[in-house]
Amino acid sequence: MNLLDRYIFKSVFGTCLGAVALFTFVLTLGNVIRDLLAHVLAGQLPVMTLVRLVWLWVPAMAIYALPMGLLTGVLLTLGRLSADSEITAMRAAGISLGRIARPVLAIGLLSGAAALYINFESMPHARVSYEREFAEALRANPMSFIVPKTFIRSFKGTVIYVGEKEGSVLRDIWLWELDDRQRVVRLIRAESGRLDYDEATNSLVPTLSRAKTEERNAVNPEDFSKSPRAPSAEKVEEVRLSLDSYFGHEGIRVKREWLTYDELQTERDKLATDTPPPEKTKAVREEQMKLAIVYHDKLNLALAVFSFALIGVPLGIRVSRRETSANLGLALGLVLSYYVLTVMVKWLDRHPEYRPDLLLWVPNLLFLALGVWLFTRIEQRK
Repeated sequence: MNLLDRYIFKSVFGTCLGAVALFTFVLTLGNVIRDLLAHVLAGQLPVMTLVRLVWLWVPAMAIYALPMGLLTGVLLTLGRLSADSEITAMRAAGISLGRIARPVLAIGLLSGAAALYINFESMPHARVSYEREFAEALRANPMSFIVPKTFIRSFKGTVIYVGEKEGSVLRDIWLWELDDRQRVVRLIRAESGRLDYDEATNSLVPTLSRAKTEERNAVNPEDFSKSPRAPSAEKVEEVRLSLDSYFGHEGIRVKREWLTYDELQTERDKLATDTPPPEKTKAVREEQMKLAIVYHDKLNLALAVFSFALIGVPLGIRVSRRETSANLGLALGLVLSYYVLTVMVKWLDRHPEYRPDLLLWVPNLLFLALGVWLFTRIEQRK
């Protein structure tokens, strides 16, 4: 690697590294706010556990930040070099565009290899560890799900409000039970109560004292032409708030996207060797296709890193801009169009006859073809 290669390599690598770190931070922050903020405010997550959970989000977000960050870094660096006429000086010295692009493509290949490792090894292990540690943190303090003066909608089919809470003692309790259409079918209002955790059923059990229960018509809960039954009772114990949506008895459910390379191969071999009855053949084929889509999607994300590095070279030279915002907008637009096309293909997962696993390669091939065409156009402008 001569002086020119080192200069371009260091310039592009440093900018790409900063852009990838920025996008990873933004994506991670968004997921942390969505998934963890409510639990942090409720005091369910200790500081060290929170730090560990945030760190475990990084590999999952890095795989999406890599294509965006690499394209942004290439556009920013080559745009600056082009605006400063450094690219023009290199071309005047007889250096071809392919020669200038060699360090950038090397970074693209290295980043693609890193994306393969993240997708097939690092991210699956991190996601499974995240779900396991998150469940263990909640299981260690199940009472913290009830936050005073807050409408709690975390439990399926139930909304609960508690005015005061002192340990396991509750006061001013409102509990609404909902049907599948989110209509209130029963309202329980209690002056006080006690909250217990039943490990056998993995649920919170409110024991309510001096309670009033308003039961509505199960067929049409919004029909108020008849007065609802509203008996009073000293105690109501039949309410259970299941925590299975947070953590179950049999551990976490591992999604297909969280499988490592070896686990994907094992699952594929298992589905291939199964001989289902005729009535289940279609369902098995759909399951095989969904697994194939996950496998090819992981490969495609790694190739996308190189594709964006390739297309970033002629675009960066062509736009010749110093402005960070313009180059950032161009990078986001290209990456967004790639992800939109990919998501559209994934919608075909229930139609194996269309081979969506192979159609996933089309967006990458389009971007590779566009990169080669732009290279050719710029080379012809000598």
